[in-house]
Amino acid sequence: QVQLVESGGGLVQAGGSLRLSCAASGRTFSSYTMGWFRQAPGKEREFVAAISWKVTATYYTDSVKGRFTISRDNAKNTVYLQMNSLKPEDTAVYYCAAQKNLLRTGPSEYDYWGQGTQVTVSS
Repeated sequence: QVQLVESGGGLVQAGGSLRLSCAASGRTFSSYTMGWFRQAPGKEREFVAAISWKVTATYYTDSVKGRFTISRDNAKNTVYLQMNSLKPEDTAVYYCAAQKNLLRTGPSEYDYWGQGTQVTVSS
């Protein structure tokens, strides 16, 4: 069982930056692939980024490549999402999620979810 708690969301102007954190409970955090997803009002939850448990592989959706960076600190049981050059279309509730397989992009392929943190980017 893994419990996830996100933090770091907020209101930022376009072009600004935020760093999201996701703290995980459980001694086996380092064996999980971690992902970030987001959901805007009226839209489906969409994949943003994922990082493998050995930190050897990362994957991003095209719309955030070059702007967002996913990282993890297994000693701290925490995964991060550094978001730079934010755009109004990045506005959404951001969720972190965990699963034990290789990099995956489908929400249904993740087993554990946090409660989400709101990110609002003003124009």
